[in-house]
This record gives sequence, structure tokens and C-alpha cells, in this order.
Amino acid sequence: MKTREPAVAGSFYPGTRDGIEQLIRTIYKKESPDINISLAQKNIIGAIVPHAGYIYSGYEAIHVFEILHLAEQIFDTVIIINPNHHGYGPAMAADEYDQWKTPLGVVPIDHEMVNAMEITKSADSHRFEHSGEVMIPLLQVFLNYDFEIVPVSMLRQDPEHAVQLAEKITRANQVLKKRILVLASSDFSHFVSPEAGARTDKIIMDAILSMNGQSVYHEIKKTRASVCGYGPIMTLMNYAAMNYSKPVCQLLKFGNSGKTTPSDSVVDYASFLFYS
Repeated sequence: MKTREPAVAGSFYPGTRDGIEQLIRTIYKKESPDINISLAQKNIIGAIVPHAGYIYSGYEAIHVFEILHLAEQIFDTVIIINPNHHGYGPAMAADEYDQWKTPLGVVPIDHEMVNAMEITKSADSHRFEHSGEVMIPLLQVFLNYDFEIVPVSMLRQDPEHAVQLAEKITRANQVLKKRILVLASSDFSHFVSPEAGARTDKIIMDAILSMNGQSVYHEIKKTRASVCGYGPIMTLMNYAAMNYSKPVCQLLKFGNSGKTTPSDSVVDYASFLFYS
């Protein structure tokens, strides 16, 4: 078994089991009164989740994972689609490894799904990338059952590749018929004032809530918003539209890094749930 060792344990999240669990408890205690647990009753399709260090974006991310924890749905495979920040590898790629390791243990890659998706495998696309890895410890803490993952790193983030990837997932699961969850990993505006970020990101979030992927792409280009995972977001939107008659998207939490480190230059985070 080829194991991918964690690249950002000890930096983006604590490097020990106790450290991870303690930090998540702290974040949960603060956020739990505002988590919309009624959404756990929905038929969950996927979610948009931020991927910064837990001390910054965990407060938004935890809304997604607590809903997953309370849901009666059990997922066989979690498809984690993240932007490729480092520029290594092809336009979009799954991973060559057999399992990913974190301080909480290992999670296997669903190579049956990867092969059915007919997607390129590249270790280089994932080796140094944090935006997929940070999802794993949260899944390990909040999902109280065994699951597999399909990490997909997107270097080319445009409507064409978003449609292609959504089609690959759809065609593969028409054959395999697995219970899948799709997570789109993305932060929103980077290093802007809280006021400017909120204004720009409201435009992008309204486009997401309208369930129009082309509109998301158009608004990001028009406003020059520094949303880093718009490819994964568009892929999730396309996947939902391809597989469900009336998919719904709901904003769970919006915030920025200023809540942790007050500053005139912040990064914005938002979490959304997709359901039918």
C-alpha cells in the first residue's frame, strides 16, 4: 500500500490526534448554537468548504461537518475537489497513492471510482497541496463510519473542465451506484479589507445560490475576485444539476480571518450545503 504522508499537519491543523480533537472541540463549542442542524434531514449532495488553517476557516467549515455528522446518510466515497495552488501536474488529476495518512489514521482512496472516472492520476498534483488534505481530519472526526476518498486537484479552473469533471463523476457512478458526497474546496477573497471582501463575495455567493455555474465564472472574471477554488465550485454545481431535478444550495456561514487575527487585510471564508 502506497501511503501519502501528510504535507501540512502541524501547520494548517495540529500535528497530533489530541491537538486536532481539542481544536475542533473549541471551534464546535463556539459555533454549535448557530449550526442549522435541521439540514441534516435533507438529501445531501455536497458542500463548499473553506481550506485555510483550522484556526481561521474552521469556524465556517465546521457547519458542514456537523450537519454531515448528524445526517442519517452514510457515504461510501467522498470526492474532494480542490484547486491546485502549486502548479504541478495536469489540468485535473486524482492521486496515485492507495491511502492518505493524517495524525488520526489512514483513509483509503477509492481506485474503483477513480478508474471508472477515467481521470489522470498524478502524485505531483497532490504532494504539496493543502486544500484537499485539510478536509480529511474533519471527515475522520465527524463521520463515525468507514469511507473512502477520491481527491481531485484542478489546475485548469474554467467552465469546460468543470463540466468535464462533473460528467466523469456522473458517468462513473451511473455504473458503480455508490453513495457519494462531493466537497468543493475553496476560500473566497484574499487579502482585502473586510468591507471590500464582503461586497465582492456577496456578488459571487449570490451567483452560487442562483445555481448558475456560468454566472459564477462571469462574476469572478468581472470583479477579479480572488476566489481560489471556483473550478471545484462550478464542478459541484454542474454535478448537482446533472443528477438532481431540483438541487438547492444554502449558505451556512460567511466570515473572514479577522475574527482570529484582526487586520485590515483578511481572507474570506464561506460554507454552503447542496441538497435535494
